[in-house]
Amino acid sequence: MFIISRVFYIQIVSGKELQSLAIDQWTRELPVSAKRGVIYDRNNVPLAENKQSYAVYIRTRCVADPRAVADSLSQIFDGIEADALYDKIIAGTSSEITVKRNVNKETVDKLADYDLQGVYYSSDNSRYYPFGSSLCQVLGYVSSDGRGQSGLELYYDEFLRGYDGEILYESDLIGKDIGKTAARYIAATDGLSVKLTIDAEIQRICDAVMYKAYNEYTPKSCAVVVLDPSSGQILAMSELPSYDLNAVPREDRKFLDSASRNSFIVDSYEPGSTFKILTAAANIEEYLQGNKKAFSLNYVFNPSNYRIVDGKKIKCWTTHANGKHANENLAAALNNSCNPCFVDIALSLGKEKMYDYIEAFGYGKTTGIDFNGEALGMVVPESSVTGGDLARISFGQTIAVTPIQLAAATAAAVNGGLYYEPYFVSEISDKTGKIAQIINPKVKNRVISEKASRILAGYLEDVVKSGSGKQAYIEGYRVGGKTGTAQKYENGRIAVGKNIMSFVGFFPSSDPKYLALAIVDEPIGGLYGSTVAAPIVKDVFDGIIKSKEIKGIK
Repeated sequence: MFIISRVFYIQIVSGKELQSLAIDQWTRELPVSAKRGVIYDRNNVPLAENKQSYAVYIRTRCVADPRAVADSLSQIFDGIEADALYDKIIAGTSSEITVKRNVNKETVDKLADYDLQGVYYSSDNSRYYPFGSSLCQVLGYVSSDGRGQSGLELYYDEFLRGYDGEILYESDLIGKDIGKTAARYIAATDGLSVKLTIDAEIQRICDAVMYKAYNEYTPKSCAVVVLDPSSGQILAMSELPSYDLNAVPREDRKFLDSASRNSFIVDSYEPGSTFKILTAAANIEEYLQGNKKAFSLNYVFNPSNYRIVDGKKIKCWTTHANGKHANENLAAALNNSCNPCFVDIALSLGKEKMYDYIEAFGYGKTTGIDFNGEALGMVVPESSVTGGDLARISFGQTIAVTPIQLAAATAAAVNGGLYYEPYFVSEISDKTGKIAQIINPKVKNRVISEKASRILAGYLEDVVKSGSGKQAYIEGYRVGGKTGTAQKYENGRIAVGKNIMSFVGFFPSSDPKYLALAIVDEPIGGLYGSTVAAPIVKDVFDGIIKSKEIKGIK
């Protein structure tokens, strides 16, 4: 009875495990690479795909003539040193040596002519990016073995990479092929494809505008993002300097780390006057709610070009000479980008109320964008903030934000008051097109009422019509926006002549469908966001209008 029970256990209970051990002992395998999922734009234009290639291996125990194999492979493949390869083969420390990946068909055909015993090749895949350097900071790149290393290639790697298969050859105990039976083929499971919210045509427009700005101002960097304020979907994101995704400069690690860094998401900066949108939104909303500390929309601010806060003078960017910035209400303060007016608002509302809005608009925390390494920005803790800090925060100093935070917050301010989480991927599917997952727009919270949002959007339209943002004006179209010129600091002091110019714009202002934020770091020859960044946004919007055949105001 014991013998029968033991036979039953071996054959039935442990059968699969023992079979697996036997297969492993008596077979050797070659990998069959899974095809990485394709990355598409919103209109199914491929942004990252695959091209057929091969991987070459040496099964060391099957090599009959190590010298001939090493010499031959060094002749076929550039960068293979014969003596070093020979030493690896005869050392016997590795049963399998990867000679080369991403080998083309012509080279494999040449290899086959040599008929080298112990040398094998199998199907592999090489990543190919049809648009070269476009979206390099967004898409990211893969390693030599096809794993995501940065960008969306890394963030969605578990979906994109799939699972490799293998070809099994029967072998003897020391690993030499028996060669009397056919190989077994275990198919690879290809990766899933992802569809982005990116619009390849809008991306093309942004790339062209970036190259124009980069050549004109030779800045340290310049970047622009376009998103849909009504959903949080990112339609384009372009940044220079960049690099060709089909020729990743792996040998220059410092440059690669810099050029592949998505500054819109992982870097923070003082936003300057673009932040005045939040201060204005807070005042409008509090006024509509009946808060007596808020200023009425017709209130005329003190025309002085400075305020004294905590014993220190905080100035406007201009002297107010010859009646400049006189008779300013909130709309005019936005038009003129007058610092003292926003200082008055912040100090009147108080730090608790201002910090309620800072939190509601998403500053000091991540937006939740589907991307690795998102920065928090820097907000002075409410318990530590002084009157002088609060005064400067009101116009975008003493606070650091990420560009994606600013874009998402501005979208919420003008889209009717809803904060949408920004995102890149809208859909995940298999190679047959079967949908595995759909990612829908996500509302995180309401920041201001719809009425307050409409009032603010109208004020920002006036900024472009007749105020500091008029270089973004497009005849026949309702464009709103706000300029920003931020100082940079080095060793704790203001760096003279080093500024970050920005402009955030949207259209149509009555029901925004496109929002663009342009940032230019240390442009040469440019003085203000109004003269450097606003024209960038205008060019982007002009391109979208023509491409999408958008009709203007009749």
